[in-house]
Amino acid sequence: MQASKGILAALALATVSGALQAADEVVVYSSRIDELIKPVFDAYTRETGVRVKFITDKEAPLMARIKAEGENTPADLLLTVDAGNLWQAEQMGILQPLGSAVVKQNIPSQYRSSNDAWTGLSLRARTIVYSTERVDPAELSTYEALADDEWEGRLCLRTSKKVYNQSLTATLIETHGAEKTEEIVRGWVDNLATDVFADDNAVIQAVDAGLCDVGLVNTYYYGRLHKADPQLKARLFWPNQQDRGVHVNLSGIGLTRHAPHPEAARQLVEWMTGEQAQSIFAGTNQEYPANPAVQPSEEVAAWGEFKADTIPVEVAGKRQAEAIMLMDRAGWR
Repeated sequence: MQASKGILAALALATVSGALQAADEVVVYSSRIDELIKPVFDAYTRETGVRVKFITDKEAPLMARIKAEGENTPADLLLTVDAGNLWQAEQMGILQPLGSAVVKQNIPSQYRSSNDAWTGLSLRARTIVYSTERVDPAELSTYEALADDEWEGRLCLRTSKKVYNQSLTATLIETHGAEKTEEIVRGWVDNLATDVFADDNAVIQAVDAGLCDVGLVNTYYYGRLHKADPQLKARLFWPNQQDRGVHVNLSGIGLTRHAPHPEAARQLVEWMTGEQAQSIFAGTNQEYPANPAVQPSEEVAAWGEFKADTIPVEVAGKRQAEAIMLMDRAGWR
């Protein structure tokens, strides 16, 4: 009997020890490039001793994996880009409320789920890039104006298959309604100088090379290319400053529905919305901090200040399906 009690005690101790050890590690499923998030996680581990294990893949497979794993998922957090993806994860039922007053204090409500299912971590503006050789910035004004005849044969776009363009179109629908937005998008398609490109880097390089005069890109792509080549013959322009402002989207994070270590995961999210992590995001990938108390990097700040659209970014998810169908009707491939 005494031996049995000893064995049971040892097993109980091992179970508690295992639980404590497991709480010292948080598992993140991430669609972000490893080198963009590893500095953040390494800093957290140095400060707290908690290890962060991250598994990277495209957002769709990661969300499907969490759904399939159900209660057995090892994932505590889902980290991905674009509010459209985060909204989709929320609709799939794979996230739970963050329940953090710290996150709500650090991040403005327009960059968080209205149901508290996720929060933004870093921001990027999807704005106009123009040729410094062939375009006077005084000619530029709004996203909508790029559909005008003066830009015929002068516009470059990334494929409509990318969620960044779907989210921009979704916010246009929210602002103008479907009929007006389709008219705008058809105008963009009519003004294309070339076939659509696979990524934003190619759009910027096409503007630099003279294949087109203007394009639509996320700011951090420009930041990377400009840092590598300060002589880049392209610059950023902030549209719609006289009305609603520039379209802003984000990278963000959510707590999985069956997170094995929800409290440890919540503490990591709180830290990631704080000053130290926000500064790392800003400096590593030329993004804007989602926490307004943190300043962008010097290079990003040099692009100038702008008024951002105040539409809650979750609209990008709510209208995503509508936006995709509209873009298809308009011929944006």
